[in-house]
Amino acid sequence: MKIFIELPTWLGDGVMSSAAIANIKANFKNADLTFFGSYASTALFEKSGNIIVDNSKKSKFRLLYLYKLAKSLPKFDIFISFRSHLASKALAFFIGAAKSGVYKPIDKNSHLVVDYLNFSSKLLNIDILTDQLELNFTPIKYSKPTLGINPGATYGSAKRWYPSYFADVATKLSDKFDILIFGGDKESDICDEISQILNQNSITHQNLCGKTTISQLASHIAGLKLFITNDSGPMHIAAAFKTPTIALFGPTNFTRTSPYNNPNARLAHLSLDCMPCMKRVCPIGTHECMKALKPDMVLNLINELS
Repeated sequence: MKIFIELPTWLGDGVMSSAAIANIKANFKNADLTFFGSYASTALFEKSGNIIVDNSKKSKFRLLYLYKLAKSLPKFDIFISFRSHLASKALAFFIGAAKSGVYKPIDKNSHLVVDYLNFSSKLLNIDILTDQLELNFTPIKYSKPTLGINPGATYGSAKRWYPSYFADVATKLSDKFDILIFGGDKESDICDEISQILNQNSITHQNLCGKTTISQLASHIAGLKLFITNDSGPMHIAAAFKTPTIALFGPTNFTRTSPYNNPNARLAHLSLDCMPCMKRVCPIGTHECMKALKPDMVLNLINELS
C-alpha cells in the first residue's frame, strides 16, 4: 500500500494533521507513506516516511511543476491532501491514485484536529483508532526547570502579545526557571527586544531565535517545564507533548485552534465583541484583545498550573 499525503502549509496545521496521519498509519500498518508539503510541515514527519518538499511556489508554472513531479513518482493507491487549494485538486488528478481526496471542512465549529480526523476517516472509510497528536521527537532533558517563551506568530502581528509583557512575566519567574526565547528567522526583532529588556534587568537567558531547526525546536519545547506562547505552530508542538502551556489568544478562534487535548494548557484571552476577527492586523487599530491582556492575568494562570 502506497499513500501520498499532501500536508498543510503552516507548521501548526501540520501538527494538527498528525492525529489524522497517526490514524491512517494505525489502519494501514504496513503502508509506505510519502509526505509532500512546505519545509516546515514536512520536517515534522521526517522520521515517518518519504519526504518531498514543495517548491512549486518558486516556479512560474506551478501546475507544470506539479505535473512533472507526479509523473516522476511511482503509482500510489491513495492520495489525500490536507489542503484546500485548486493546485491540490490538480495534483490529485496528476497522481491518479485509485482513491483520492482533497480536504474540505466538515464542521468549521469543531477543532481542526477533529475535522482533519473526520475528513480522512470518511474519505478512506476507516475507523478512528487514535485521535492523539503524534510527533516523533525526543524531549531535551534540561538540568533545571526551564521556561520557554515564543513571542512570534507567522500569520500576522495581530496574534502577537507584546515583547514587554513577555519580558515582564519572564522576569518575575526568573528565580524559578532558566529562560529560553524561541522564534523564527523573521521574528528576530521581537525576540531581540525581549532579550534586551531581560539584559537590562540582569536576567540570565538564552535567545534561540533563528537558531533551531524544526526538529530541534520540537525537542526543546517537549522538555520545557512551562511554555508561554502566542497562537502559533510551536503552541501546537507543545500540545503534542502535553507541555505545560499558557496559550495567548487575541484575534483567532480558540475553539478551532486551541492546544488540542493538552490537560496542562491554559488559555489566556479576553471576551471582546470584536473577537475573533481573524485578521492579520487589527482592523480597528486598537489591538485591545492583546493590549488589555495583562501579564498579571498570565501569572495567575501559571499559578493554576503549579
